[in-house]
Amino acid sequence: MKSERIILGIDPGTTVMGFGMIKVTGKKLELILMDELILNKFDSHSLRLKKIFERTLQLIDEFHPDELAIEAPFFGKNVQSMLKLGRAQGVAMAAGLYREVPITEYLPKKVKMAVTGNGNASKEQVAAMLKRLLNISVLPTKLDATDGLAVAVCHYFNFDQKNKKGKKSYGSWKSFIANNPDRIK
Repeated sequence: MKSERIILGIDPGTTVMGFGMIKVTGKKLELILMDELILNKFDSHSLRLKKIFERTLQLIDEFHPDELAIEAPFFGKNVQSMLKLGRAQGVAMAAGLYREVPITEYLPKKVKMAVTGNGNASKEQVAAMLKRLLNISVLPTKLDATDGLAVAVCHYFNFDQKNKKGKKSYGSWKSFIANNPDRIK
């Protein structure tokens, strides 16, 4: 195993995509960046998806993460919202797969549990814990960026527990297809 690795975490969304990146050296975590991609300025859903794909590729090409961790869509009552969120997640994953970056999905409760010890923690509690863990001086006003960062930190805490319930790992298109035969027609 590498002694140093970079983890990109993404909280997908069609209005805002939050993302964060950490460098892990041994057991030390270091914040590389956290930001958000604002998408609600684009009217077309297709254009929003294109922007997610392009920004994810740009992050991969600039920082060369060793792994990509992404939050899995949660189940809600609004089917259209879930469909759009799934598409946003899918294009971010496609960018990672295109650059052959291994991808791991985490359920929202798993992310909150890993960062705060409470699977029902609020966004504010998650952000406060990240602030302490990574010595962040000022948190962003919107918490989408910290949500993306939380996914990366969750992956750090869980990386050696591959294939446990609540997450799926994909290292290539081949492994994605093998783990998702029902999605292939």
